[in-house]
Amino acid sequence: MAGLEINGKAREVSADPNTPLLWVIRDTLGMTGTKFGCGAQLCGACTVHLNGKPVRSCGTPLSAAQGKKVTTIEGVGASAAGKKVQAAWAALDVPQCGYCQSGQIMSATALLTEKPNPTDADIDRAMAGNICRCGTYPRIRSAIHQAAGTKGA
Repeated sequence: MAGLEINGKAREVSADPNTPLLWVIRDTLGMTGTKFGCGAQLCGACTVHLNGKPVRSCGTPLSAAQGKKVTTIEGVGASAAGKKVQAAWAALDVPQCGYCQSGQIMSATALLTEKPNPTDADIDRAMAGNICRCGTYPRIRSAIHQAAGTKGA
């Protein structure tokens, strides 16, 4: 049994300690907002927060999350930054197909939590590795600036 705190709730999970956190979140806990993309930590679709830091859940074993705070897309709106990011995403119609967007939102929220007034360079660094096959990158950047209350370059 592994003890996790998911979106502010204590959860006991019975799974092999080497099971990727992604599969615990999706299959064991039934929270399907976090997406499987590549399985190799390259695309960012599976991004969640572990103690406030963005991690790729497809490559994070359950044992690494035990006793830590995990935030998924289902819970990110409970934070001020997450609420602002989600509102900006909706206001600017950022998603096209939407598949990558939970990971994009998780990375953007972590950025704004750490740097409330990011520059374009800060956004580029924080969002690197979050792949959007639809190419919504300009809308993503605009939404991050809107959530931050900045204009961007």
